[in-house]
Amino acid sequence: MSHAEWWHYRRSLASRVTLLTTIAVAISIAAISLGAYVVIRHQLEANTDASLLKRARAVAGDSQIVASMTNGQLMPSWALSTADVRVAEVSPGRTATCETATSCLFIPERMAVGFPPVGPSEVAVATRHASYSVRTATGSSGIEYRMVAVPIPDESSTALVLAQSLEPQNRMFTRLGIVMACFGVSGVVIAGLLGWAVATGGLRPVRRLTASVERIGRTEDLAPMPVDGEDEIARLTSAFNGMLTALAASRDRQRQLVADASHELRTPLTSLRTNIDLLTQADASLSGSQRAELMDDLRAQIEEMTTLIGDLVELARDEPAMPVVEAVEVEALLDHALDRVRRRVPSLTWAVTSDAWWVVGESGGIERAITNLLDNAAKWSPAGGTVHVTLRQGTLTVEDAGPGIAEADLPHVFDRFYRAAESRAMPGSGLGLAIVRQVAERAGGSVTAGRSPYGGARLVLHLPGSSKPMPHSIPTGVM
Repeated sequence: MSHAEWWHYRRSLASRVTLLTTIAVAISIAAISLGAYVVIRHQLEANTDASLLKRARAVAGDSQIVASMTNGQLMPSWALSTADVRVAEVSPGRTATCETATSCLFIPERMAVGFPPVGPSEVAVATRHASYSVRTATGSSGIEYRMVAVPIPDESSTALVLAQSLEPQNRMFTRLGIVMACFGVSGVVIAGLLGWAVATGGLRPVRRLTASVERIGRTEDLAPMPVDGEDEIARLTSAFNGMLTALAASRDRQRQLVADASHELRTPLTSLRTNIDLLTQADASLSGSQRAELMDDLRAQIEEMTTLIGDLVELARDEPAMPVVEAVEVEALLDHALDRVRRRVPSLTWAVTSDAWWVVGESGGIERAITNLLDNAAKWSPAGGTVHVTLRQGTLTVEDAGPGIAEADLPHVFDRFYRAAESRAMPGSGLGLAIVRQVAERAGGSVTAGRSPYGGARLVLHLPGSSKPMPHSIPTGVM
């Protein structure tokens, strides 16, 4: 494994999960092992002390055994129920000088070989200053003993001392520690392997998801990814699929926009080139009316292309330009928009009813939104038809007598780049109504679409404002 691969592994989530699992299990096993070792050792030492005290009191209460010890006889092993216990008698009053605890001992030589030194604790028991004593001492051979002293009831200033070697017990504690350490190490290794297996298996869906996302980044194939199960990874995959669906739809709309814009730009550009060539080649032979007709046609085509380019620029911005906020008279903007649309579509009749209404907003954007609504009605109205336009209390309603909007298209008519199937062959880029909604939202209003009682589409733009003129100076912070 190279350094880069090892560093990647160390940084991977699987390695971190494995490491954390191993550390947690190691700490748990260490705590449990240490606790078990301490408890077992304490319990065994307590049992040893209790057993020694019990045997010492039994021996001290047997006058025959005590007498035999005083006469220098060896104590039989059955008297102590074990052969690894040494016994001695502490009697400070039997020596002329008792300057140290050792000089106060009375121990037959055959019984005193290797016996640990007696200390103040045993002397205190012999002199009746303590009821018993238990301690650990080291004999002359370097072996540790557990010493117990109890007073002899029938003799004053005399104590019986039992000393049991701790060497077997220490060997057992050593083996116990080694066994627990081995089990602990084995447990840590097993926990690490299990943690690695769990992390590897648990993160397999994440790796599949990562591979799918990387494939999408390389191939730009926005096909949805397969979803397995109902866990968090499945929910994340579903969320990615939703995002992919939205991106695919956005990309399709943008491609359609490019195709529509190309078509729409190609037509006026071709017509402009044709008319300009005609003016250039036949300038002298054209009559005044023909020249005026060509110039009107040129102006209409240039205006159409300018509007299309403006719509594209308006909706293609990442952030909208800062609008000039002012008091706007909607009725005046409506009259101006109607004049422009009437010139472009003179065959239609416009039934207009309007009241005075003032809003705070951008006059250019609001006029463009009104114009787009009127252009949409003009595009779908039959020749010689009537378009009904009403402005009351800030609500502009535009109704035509065309084929109307299909139910499937109603939720999408204000989406960017959306064009119904019926409108593909007609002029326009499908951006006009999207701009209407954008302007309405900027002004704090709304726009809706529905069916008109005249058979066509009914578009309603609501702009909050006032029926009375507003001051031209708008306070900072409005909108």
